[in-house]
Amino acid sequence: MGLRKEQVPHTLEDGGQKTKSKWSVILGAAFLMGSSAIGPGFLTQTAVFTEQLLASFGFVILMSIILDIGVQANIWRIIAVSKKRGQDIANMVLPGLGYFLAFAVALGGLAFNIGNVGGAGLGMNVLFGIDPRVGAAITGAITIGVFLSKEAGVAMDKIARVLGGAMILLTLYVAFQSNPPVGDAITHTFAPTTIDIFAIITLVGGTVGGYITFAGGHRLLDAGISGKENLHQVTKSSISGILIASVMRIFLFLAVLGVVVTGFTLDPSNPPASVFQEAAGMVGYKMFGIVLWAAGITSVIGAAYTSVSFLKTLSNKVARNEKAFTLGFIVVSTIVFTFIGKPVLLLILAGAFNGLILPVALGTILVGAHKKSIVGDYKHPLWLTIFGGIVFLLTAYLAVMTLIDKVPQLFG
Repeated sequence: MGLRKEQVPHTLEDGGQKTKSKWSVILGAAFLMGSSAIGPGFLTQTAVFTEQLLASFGFVILMSIILDIGVQANIWRIIAVSKKRGQDIANMVLPGLGYFLAFAVALGGLAFNIGNVGGAGLGMNVLFGIDPRVGAAITGAITIGVFLSKEAGVAMDKIARVLGGAMILLTLYVAFQSNPPVGDAITHTFAPTTIDIFAIITLVGGTVGGYITFAGGHRLLDAGISGKENLHQVTKSSISGILIASVMRIFLFLAVLGVVVTGFTLDPSNPPASVFQEAAGMVGYKMFGIVLWAAGITSVIGAAYTSVSFLKTLSNKVARNEKAFTLGFIVVSTIVFTFIGKPVLLLILAGAFNGLILPVALGTILVGAHKKSIVGDYKHPLWLTIFGGIVFLLTAYLAVMTLIDKVPQLFG
């Protein structure tokens, strides 16, 4: 993509334009992370959990937001202050660990990108009635066009902002149409009748797991927004990314809640689609097509960009041909979905690796936060270290459970 700091001085000119461009990148990084989290799986996961837990799912969302912030604030701050990507920090903490992290992120990103491309294809199917494979190919071509543009970083930021905002507004409309019991939702958010720890940890992994938490942090680094002098802006951007994804989840939760409390049973083949259609008829169904397509394409962009950003500092060949590798990542994902479908083995392996990425990455960052060779004279706040440590233990437990669940499937 050619977005290294020395190549983008024109985006940070002196005067008012400098401030405008800087905040555009900061907001774009937040939306890149937030919209990357809002993939097809995010929509289904939220709908299914809401049907199971009803108003008490509000408590799950609240807890996951708090834990997400603990992860994001730690990782983005250390990336910014060290001016190093996640994999480079990992290699400095333990030689070779960065290569494992990069491999895990790239594998998970590729496998789940197949699902993201497929989700976008299904969105176009809902909108225009075309074959999902054709829709996936069209989406892949659009995404490739974004990365081929002269100002790829600016285009990526704008698409993330526009489509991220569109998803939120459309889901808010459906939430209004479903007439949810808002009072019950608020009450049970703070006084739940059911507490599902597994759902909380699953939401954390779905929001800041895999490549997602690094998407915005690496984007800011590429744009030259790093160092202790920018920590305030970096922290604000990191929390904004979580809030963007969380606002979308809250609106979708309310939309689903309004439908299921009437006794309506979600369609297990496509739970969120049935919510939009039940709440707002055919108009709602078409809105879901827009939301699903937007969720798919923004996640494709985030996965491709972040996965290659993990590989480029570990390989000079990737660094020299960053744009080509990014395009190749998208092309392979699109071809696999279009001609092969979703390879079960790859998805199972990626699911297992994805469960490992968050605790490994977070644990590594927490160690790196206290190494002078990485952060210099920067002093990481103790409360953030403790906060991050709690999330590390919870997600490490989930990772072990995921491996126990996934590995037998490989031989099933």
